[in-house]
This record gives sequence, structure tokens and C-alpha cells, in this order.
Amino acid sequence: MRSIAVAAALFLAVPASQATAATIPAPACREQGLALRASADGPAVVRVSVTNREGRACTVSRAPGVTFENLDGSALPVPKGATGRYRLGPGGTAYATVRTVADPMDPEARRVGALAVSADPAHRGRAFAAAELGTEDAIRVWEPVTSWWQPSATAGDRALGID
Repeated sequence: MRSIAVAAALFLAVPASQATAATIPAPACREQGLALRASADGPAVVRVSVTNREGRACTVSRAPGVTFENLDGSALPVPKGATGRYRLGPGGTAYATVRTVADPMDPEARRVGALAVSADPAHRGRAFAAAELGTEDAIRVWEPVTSWWQPSATAGDRALGID
């Protein structure tokens, strides 16, 4: 109880003129207020984005949830780390890069017809068919990884070591 009182006192001690977006917590984004997009860049990379269509700041999970049709598990976030939140300002967009397979010719790579992306574990997300992504009839998957949400697509690529 004492820690709550101390935190409240510290928050109230910051003059309104000095309060920044970083000091004011934002609520979780409503799924209906988000627009998810995805597109493939070759046989092994998918770029995803989430845009806050609301008139207020909100937060999404630190990394997108990316799952693949008929496969167990999801793309693992890189770097590994504790869960957290990513703040999206009104109209703001965040980007992530997903590497679906390290070597598209790997004989163990699975082929799926769709993947689903969610900005938050509490959301259903959106499914994208292989043809919609631009990968023809299948997405190759083996040990997929995803970057955390980033301020640009280039930063998402850099997080996975993609040039």
C-alpha cells in the first residue's frame, strides 16, 4: 500500500508542463481501433505493421503474435526478453519483421496456406492467406522468429539481421 502512495505522490509531483507521453501510461489498444497489414518480401520474410486508428494513445504487446495455419506454436520474439508493452500514439504505426524460415530450401520446412498476426494476446488478430501476402500458394515455415515492434520497417529488419 505504501508503494502505491509513493508512486502516486511522484506522479503528482511532476508538473503538467513537464509530463510527457512516457510518464503518462496509456491503456491497451482496442482491437477494433487497430489496422494490421502484412506482406511478403521473398520466400522467407514477412513484414507486418499495426496502426492505431484511434484518437488517443494506446499500447500493444511488445512483439506481434504470429502463428501459422495448422502448426503448433508461434514465431519467437527476438531478442528474447520479458513481456512488455509498445506505445502507439494516435495514428501511429509500428513495424515488425518475421523470418519464417532461415533457408527456404530446407527440406524440413513446412508449407502453410496462411499466417495470422495479432498485436496483443487478448486480440483475435487477422489472418493473411499466402496469395494475399504475395507468396503464391504457400508460406515456408521452420523455426520462425519475429522482431519486437519497431518505429520503422528498416529497424525491424535490422533486429533480425536482414539487410
